Amino acid sequence: MEQPGITFADVVAAHNRIKGIASHTPALTSTTANTIIGAQLFFKCENFQRIGAFKFRGAYNAIAQFTKKQLADGVLTFSSGNHAQAIALAAKLYGIKSVILMPSDAPEIKVNATHSYGSEIVFYDRHKDDREAISLHLVEEQGLTFVSPYDHPHVIAGQGTSAKELIEDTGPLDVLIAPLGGGGLLSGCAIAAKNLNPKCLVIGVEPEAGNDGQQSFKTGQIVHIDTPKTIADGAQTQHIGKLALPILRHYVDEIVTVSDVQIIAAMKFFAARMKIIVEPTGCLAAAAVFAHTLNLTGKKIGIIVSGGNIDLLRFASLIQNEVEGEFNSPPSPPFNRLEARFCVCF
Repeated sequence: MEQPGITFADVVAAHNRIKGIASHTPALTSTTANTIIGAQLFFKCENFQRIGAFKFRGAYNAIAQFTKKQLADGVLTFSSGNHAQAIALAAKLYGIKSVILMPSDAPEIKVNATHSYGSEIVFYDRHKDDREAISLHLVEEQGLTFVSPYDHPHVIAGQGTSAKELIEDTGPLDVLIAPLGGGGLLSGCAIAAKNLNPKCLVIGVEPEAGNDGQQSFKTGQIVHIDTPKTIADGAQTQHIGKLALPILRHYVDEIVTVSDVQIIAAMKFFAARMKIIVEPTGCLAAAAVFAHTLNLTGKKIGIIVSGGNIDLLRFASLIQNEVEGEFNSPPSPPFNRLEARFCVCF
């Protein structure tokens, strides 16, 4: 089974390309979670990936395929968070110039982390400026090669290595569940999962405040929305990628949504029971499982935990009401915003 444009062979090639550079992240288990859900759960912990998120896989795979001229001219992307750091680190490893377009209100720690890898940062006003127009101008002015955070074939193939790695470690899965923002991660993982086991159900999860992906999946047309108000900042996209939509409709079985309250319940579980810190976006897939919105009893399930980059004060403000909470009815979270000051880097 192959999807024209991006194939499982691309994912395999990407995996070979990033081996020894990207981290082989662990697949953790929890007896407590298995008991509560009545299933066998494997959490693919990309919060232990370099720069603290899955984004490094796709970023490195993309730059690794640059021509000599592209390497000489440098790379450009736009991102307020994990992709910015991923491109910055990948560019540093290749010794090339990187320019990152970031919103002026991007968390300070993410700006500092991106800059620490040697990137030049260009700020823009996310509420007034057109980042795509600015990017086009920089490409034309400086000859840079643009690498999209999610709508790039090499990025999608690189992200799919997470699911490939997980399935190789755990054996065949009945269900694979992954977060959905711009669609790069879910697309790549869906290609890998369905090719390794055509019977594997693939489910995407996005915030209920921003279900553009779910709408696009159902209609077959890319739906554009306003920037969603959700704590899952990595999924605050206004639309999914053009490359992602046909892949999602070909390989993905269902797209569901979760609330911010359900995301926080998953954050609490990871911290209290599994002793790991996971950012809100990284909890999307687990939140759908813990909310019992899916019929998973007796299944063998892979859950992509996409990242762990969150300020400790922000993390504490979200879970401060109680240590563990309940999956179905956690306390309402406080929404006072604190700037990020912590980032997991490997």
